[in-house]
Amino acid sequence: MKVTVVGAGAVGATCADNIARAALAQELVILDIKEGLAEGKAQDMMQTAALLGFDTKISGSTNDYSKTANSDVVVITSGIPRKPGMTREDLIGTNAGIVKGVAENILKYSPNAIIIVISNPMDTMTYLALKSTGLPKHRIIGMGGTLDSARFKYQLSQHLDCSPADLNAVVVGGHGDTTMIPLIRHATWNSAPVTNFLTKEQQDKIVADTMVGGATLTKLIGTSAWYAPGAAGAALVKSILRDEKKLFTCCVSLEGEYGQSDICLGVPVVIGKNGWEKILDFKLNETEQAAFNHSADAVRNMNEVLKTL
Repeated sequence: MKVTVVGAGAVGATCADNIARAALAQELVILDIKEGLAEGKAQDMMQTAALLGFDTKISGSTNDYSKTANSDVVVITSGIPRKPGMTREDLIGTNAGIVKGVAENILKYSPNAIIIVISNPMDTMTYLALKSTGLPKHRIIGMGGTLDSARFKYQLSQHLDCSPADLNAVVVGGHGDTTMIPLIRHATWNSAPVTNFLTKEQQDKIVADTMVGGATLTKLIGTSAWYAPGAAGAALVKSILRDEKKLFTCCVSLEGEYGQSDICLGVPVVIGKNGWEKILDFKLNETEQAAFNHSADAVRNMNEVLKTL
């Protein structure tokens, strides 16, 4: 199997490193527009192979898409990252052109690839990738909800003093500080509802802190986070290449599901060898559905900006 990661910055390099360490593919290509960056990071990673015990062949390329030929999965991380005070929406003008160009170039050499979009604003970039490529909807996956759900589990684990691995918790809706919806009513500690162990005040704080998880890290670090986003991208690659049929929240094309159409938005999906394979209906209550509709309206307004570019 062959995987390409487009963008050798912090998120892309971390994603690639996770893919290599897990030996998910025989061949891994890192591509970037900056001269020598992808080649250097690929060589650095290859020098860890003897220490970590993986056999994946990693190579780097400066904007030569022919080296990505016949990729099974392509992860798009390219674009400018957030800085303190910026929203994901602020990135749309610059990143839209980058993502559209990357997707089109990738498909020249890998027409059967499944594409995972990490670039922000992720919901709109996923929609753009779907519309500009004309690919079947199951082959375009936005990563955002996978990361947001991991951040939700982190916040829950801090209040419950438990292992995040024992928690099931999902965030649906848009991948934005005001558009994501942590479904705390559905979250469980093994099989027990987490609401059994948390006060209303704790629940409200967990939800609020989850929603600003990315902005909090941007303020602390000075740029977008990379460890968790990179790991989230690699987790989706793993589920595809190993046909794990794992349930993730991902940004996918909706055609009536959750009451929305002509939009890409975060919902629970099964990820396997064909990309996203089915959407699960979590039966949102009236309040949750209203929040989901509000999130969809915000993302749809952002998508309208694409028409002006």
